[in-house]
Amino acid sequence: MPRGRKFNSNGERSKQLLLEKAIELFSDKGYHHTKISDIVKAANVTQPTFYLYFKSKDALYNDLNTQFQSGFFDVMNNKSAEIVENGLQGFVALLEQKLVNLFVYIVENPKLTKIGFIESEQSSLVKIQLTQQLIHLIYLHDCDKDLQLCNVDIKIMIDSLVGSIERLIVTNLLEHKRLPAELANDIVQLYF
Repeated sequence: MPRGRKFNSNGERSKQLLLEKAIELFSDKGYHHTKISDIVKAANVTQPTFYLYFKSKDALYNDLNTQFQSGFFDVMNNKSAEIVENGLQGFVALLEQKLVNLFVYIVENPKLTKIGFIESEQSSLVKIQLTQQLIHLIYLHDCDKDLQLCNVDIKIMIDSLVGSIERLIVTNLLEHKRLPAELANDIVQLYF
């Protein structure tokens, strides 16, 4: 927060408005077709106001990616309703629960998701981290042996799962063709 600004001052509202309008514009027009002048015009603030809060368009875009990643991984790391059952059934139950929560987050933040999970360069890192988390859950639930009995390469299976999740988010969740719980169940049924 810039020095001298009180919380809930016009400056804080201006910053929040800049963030909201940037999410809309980056999501609708893409990073390269969105200019700082577009953002300040949509937010009805001046360009110097923009530079009070952000060094550049890149800095703002990185802040939005960080915001998405923070929410995404808070949902994925939430242990409040962990399934304690080991084995494949425990993993599948936990995966479905995590996917439902993740899909709810995505439905609540569709434009931020488009930026942070689909379009930005950083989105590939998010998917790599998601893959690593899911592989960790497989080993944590001691179901890697069950999958190996089926001659399944766990890394390839989870990479495929993450790719499917991404595609189905775009084609079904963001298009409002499936509710979060329905899509999570579809994915779990398809893979397990």
